[in-house]
Amino acid sequence: MMDVIRMKTPPKRLLGRLVATRLPGRTPAGRLQAADLSLPCAIGSAGVRHDKREGDHASPAGSWRLLYGFFRADRHAPRAPLLPMRAARRQDGWCDDPASALYNRRVATPFASSFETLWRDDRLYDIVIVLDYNIHPRRKGRGSAIFLHCARDGFAPTEGCIALRPQDFRRLLPRLSSQTILTIR
Repeated sequence: MMDVIRMKTPPKRLLGRLVATRLPGRTPAGRLQAADLSLPCAIGSAGVRHDKREGDHASPAGSWRLLYGFFRADRHAPRAPLLPMRAARRQDGWCDDPASALYNRRVATPFASSFETLWRDDRLYDIVIVLDYNIHPRRKGRGSAIFLHCARDGFAPTEGCIALRPQDFRRLLPRLSSQTILTIR
């Protein structure tokens, strides 16, 4: 069983809403507004879409609650956040196969269907938060593994997630809770 880290007393200024907006121009870059902070972020390489589909590389437009997260305990020990966080394991994956009964859910690997690996060497998932996109209800083919995670150097586009610099992510994490809403537009 993985340990869940929770904060006992909330910080003075919890964040109720985050807003990720695609910046104008040809490059799919974004800006994340968190109260008085404005932070650069990466978005999906196909921009933001209202009709998100599996594999389209777009970030889903809408408002999504932060559910819970994972972190690489060997690389990062989060200050106890209000958001439930679990240490990732080497065998953690996330099913991205619309034909699977476990579509858009955490799975243990090896796994017979297609999946996203949550234990990565590239540091993108050193901290990862699961968004309430296509979770309740799950609709086959509408997109999976939509997370808030760490960005690549230079904010290379994601496959549909929102990504922040690790230092910005660590700065925000103690102010996030399961009541925080991420709006993507």
